[in-house]
Amino acid sequence: MTPLSNADLAARVARDIPDGSYVNLGIGMPTHVSGHVPDGREVIYHSENGIIGVGPPPPEGRHDPEMIDASKRFITTAPGAAFFDHPDSFAMMRGGHIDIAVLGAYQVAENGDLANWATDDESFPPAVGGAMDLVVGVPTIYVMMRHVNRDGSPKILERCTYPLTGLGVVNRVYTDLAVLDVTADGFRLVELAPGNDLAAVQAATGARILT
Repeated sequence: MTPLSNADLAARVARDIPDGSYVNLGIGMPTHVSGHVPDGREVIYHSENGIIGVGPPPPEGRHDPEMIDASKRFITTAPGAAFFDHPDSFAMMRGGHIDIAVLGAYQVAENGDLANWATDDESFPPAVGGAMDLVVGVPTIYVMMRHVNRDGSPKILERCTYPLTGLGVVNRVYTDLAVLDVTADGFRLVELAPGNDLAAVQAATGARILT
């Protein structure tokens, strides 16, 4: 198999975000999407720590140490950016004011269930964070992640085995091997990453891929 790099995967996700969209980028890989807005397109990025109008990453060595996103990654701001407190930020997320959320995940099930905050019942982190608010309040949920774990086990499954963030909330999954839509019938292939074939990707997937 030929996996996409993080940069190429971020660019692939950015390609599907419509002009003028308000988008929340989750912690980890999704934050890279802000650096790949296609030419001629305006996307307004929201970060749950209290910023709307997140710009691309700053040049190496030229960051402001007080300008970070929810991943503590250094950022710039786009023209017209605004800063606000957590109540306002979460009101945007819960109130339907964000069009798309791009989230990372530990697992996604074929019915759209999402597990992205803990890996078992014994080692919960201190809190789920804003992911539950996003999947309830944002109408379109994209997941961006690696197709398999480091040990080669699948992250795309018939049913999640980790604690759930939301039930039936995922619309599309972007991995380093493929793009998959979540439909009433299960995962449907949108496209394969260059250099991959369906048989190999299906073998790395814990659920049936429809074509």
